Amino acid sequence: MEPKLAKGYEPQSVEQHWYAAWERDGLFHANELGTAESYSIVIPPPNVTGVLHMGHALNNTLQDILARWQRMRGCDVLWMPGTDHAGIATQNVVEKQLAVEGLDRHALGRDAFIERVWKWRSESGGQIIQQLKRLGASCDWERERFTMDEGLSEAVREVFVRLYEDDLIYRANRLINWCPRCHTALSDLEVEHEEKRGHLWHLRYPVVGTDRYLVVATTRPETMLGDTAVAVNPDDERYRDLIGKMVRLPLVERDIPIIADSYVDLEFGSGAVKITPAHDFNDFEVGKRHNLEIINVFDTSALVNANGGPYAGQERYEARANIVADLELHGLLEKVEDYANAVGECYRCKTVIEPYMSLQWYVKVGPLADKAIQAVQNGQTRILPEQWEKTYYEWMFNIQDWCISRQIWWGHRIPVWYCNDCGEMTVSRDDAQTCQHCGSSHIRQDEDVLDTWFSSALWPFSTMGWPQQTATVAKFYPTSCLVTGFDILFFWVARMMMMGLKFMDAVPFKDVYIHALVRDAQGQKMSKSKGNVIDPLHIIDEYGADAFRFTLTSFAAMGRDIKLSTDRIAGYRNFANKLWNASRFTLMNLEGFDPQTASLTNLDLSPADRWILTRLDETIIRLNQALTDYKFNDAASVLYSFTWHAFCDWYIELVKDDLYGEDATARNRAQTVLYVVLEQLLRLMHPIMPFITEEIWQALPGTRPCAYLMQSEFPQTGQLPVDVKGAAEMELIMDVIRGIRNVRGEMDVAPGRQINAVLDCRSADTLAVMEAGRGYIRSLARTGDLQIGIGMERPDQSATQVAGDVEILLPLAGLIDVEEELKRLDKEIAKAQKDIDFFDRKLSNEKFVANAPADVLEKDRSKQSEAKEKISILQQSREKIAALH
Repeated sequence: MEPKLAKGYEPQSVEQHWYAAWERDGLFHANELGTAESYSIVIPPPNVTGVLHMGHALNNTLQDILARWQRMRGCDVLWMPGTDHAGIATQNVVEKQLAVEGLDRHALGRDAFIERVWKWRSESGGQIIQQLKRLGASCDWERERFTMDEGLSEAVREVFVRLYEDDLIYRANRLINWCPRCHTALSDLEVEHEEKRGHLWHLRYPVVGTDRYLVVATTRPETMLGDTAVAVNPDDERYRDLIGKMVRLPLVERDIPIIADSYVDLEFGSGAVKITPAHDFNDFEVGKRHNLEIINVFDTSALVNANGGPYAGQERYEARANIVADLELHGLLEKVEDYANAVGECYRCKTVIEPYMSLQWYVKVGPLADKAIQAVQNGQTRILPEQWEKTYYEWMFNIQDWCISRQIWWGHRIPVWYCNDCGEMTVSRDDAQTCQHCGSSHIRQDEDVLDTWFSSALWPFSTMGWPQQTATVAKFYPTSCLVTGFDILFFWVARMMMMGLKFMDAVPFKDVYIHALVRDAQGQKMSKSKGNVIDPLHIIDEYGADAFRFTLTSFAAMGRDIKLSTDRIAGYRNFANKLWNASRFTLMNLEGFDPQTASLTNLDLSPADRWILTRLDETIIRLNQALTDYKFNDAASVLYSFTWHAFCDWYIELVKDDLYGEDATARNRAQTVLYVVLEQLLRLMHPIMPFITEEIWQALPGTRPCAYLMQSEFPQTGQLPVDVKGAAEMELIMDVIRGIRNVRGEMDVAPGRQINAVLDCRSADTLAVMEAGRGYIRSLARTGDLQIGIGMERPDQSATQVAGDVEILLPLAGLIDVEEELKRLDKEIAKAQKDIDFFDRKLSNEKFVANAPADVLEKDRSKQSEAKEKISILQQSREKIAALH
């Protein structure tokens, strides 16, 4: 019978077909009115400008596994999708388009520019959503959200106003990261640090009233124009007599004090450092401690302003070159050294950022952080792997107020209006028309927008319809799990924790699973500059989404980076093909079989049947536990081992005699077990490999209880007949088959040639097991005359193998090369001796013996005894083979 499955698996057509069918029939849609247990995940919203990369692929594969698994377990599952408006990135994209047209946003005007961005978003933005669908992501696309859509904008306004009313939002002039090209403040995450070769300039500052100099070292000589002090360590004896004196700031000719502060590193440079509070974060803190003047020497484009004296109007690097030349001219340049340091750049335009004094809006995060810390400490939220908890605490305990304003146009505009008449501010949920203080209509809205992370911090509840108390919020908040990368643990996860506890009075998620990085095969971080980037879409095109997903899952060990190569993906494509071919074999042998009339109940199961069903039940237990524990690599390993080794390599071979024999009862029994095992395996495999499993499942005979595999019940333990003792007995039969096969292979006996065998059993129980497995041994080990008994006579010129308490004797007259057999036995003896040495060392360790559980000790002693018995038998066999010379 020709099966319904094609001879070879072609992923592209299969994936497109089934994804369209699942989506069309609403299989991803969450039921907020259902009575089943809820399970929810919010997607880390990718930038609307983004395209699928390896980080997205791993992150969303793991989320999809959890979502599909929980649906099959009977939960009402909401996997909430959406995209982030990505303020700076999106504005840059549209500004580049305008530049091609000879325009800029200022010429267009704010309203027209925002309209242009929305047009871009509708036409070109969000392509990553379609790419996620190609990966198989089963998000509830009917609920897709965007951080700038109407509902989320309402949530943003509500949160801003309430935080302001609670005195947790304020405006202040402080030092921030500033991009001179984008003309906006940046969060720490939006600043990328790259090691660059530069210089360390050592400058001489004359001490007023003396002939001494203080030498300071700096990587940014241009900032000296804003120096307001020179600091030394109070414990530095070299400068103790100078503390409190003044130095003359070169070129600017301004006197500034010498101060003492423990911040200064005695070992760096000369031990004296220039303090520029307006242009260095550490200096800013020193300046606050010593009440220093703050002098800003740059404008928003990093041109030197009027405070820079003769260098006013010069670009910062032009000013640097001129300042260094002038210092050298005046004999004030001590020396210049090559120096490498981490330079902060804008993550979008790569311009070097400037620490810059600016009037910005801030969230007072201390009170919010306290509750977020307690929520992890008391177990309301778990962070996995656990080592990330420490990182979370370190950051939260030292958290700084959050700068939330950005000087761009695309984003949530700050809901604050300034009165031109009375000078007061109006903070409002709705667009203000008049000043709430004096009633004047002469008001103007703040030009700034909110940091993108402000709106994404509300993501777990704003996406569900808050501030309205929707059925979705009631059903699915707090969410069950968040899957994310470690790089946004602080900038997103911690902020969601703070906002969720503040506005929902509950943590936003019960578990946070932090996945690792996907690196190249050599462990290097993927980057375009290195040329080692692997494109997920190309991988899906070449190998299929299932093989790609299984590869990522197989290497997603908790806390360990993934080393990915196309060779590994190709290996798992072979695994998909193995499953496909095993399924075709099964379907070819189910002719006339009706699953509706077949049942495992009351079947006289064979040893092979009992073994495979027991191993299947063990797989079900281990897989459910692995997914519960977020041990994705263990889940993949369990499935791989059962599918390839147990089902394909062994069981299919073990049942061929029953399938092809004349005994109809045996054939029906084999068909029943074969069908049950494959059908259950497809369910187990579906969360990781959804496409191929759906295609195979649809080809199974009979009517099914649901239209799609993804709607079926995930297997649970207790549903199959389990026979642990029978499975162990079958394993012994299989060990005997392996032993005979090993000798055949090592002796280079042709596969089609039969070999006689004698099995010498140590007990009557073992003898019964071997007799029950006689058919399997003869068929799979290709034996001719097979003698089984206790105390069997050793045939002349026989090779020996040991399987448990069975000695396998293989007459090799006419088949054996004595010299080769002696070499083989020497290898077996060395291997057995290695096992003996290992257990001898282990069991002679008094500490281990004192602390190990009794069952562990018993198991190890048993293995030690087995190894000693095995080596004894092998040595005897070697003596007899040697006598054949």
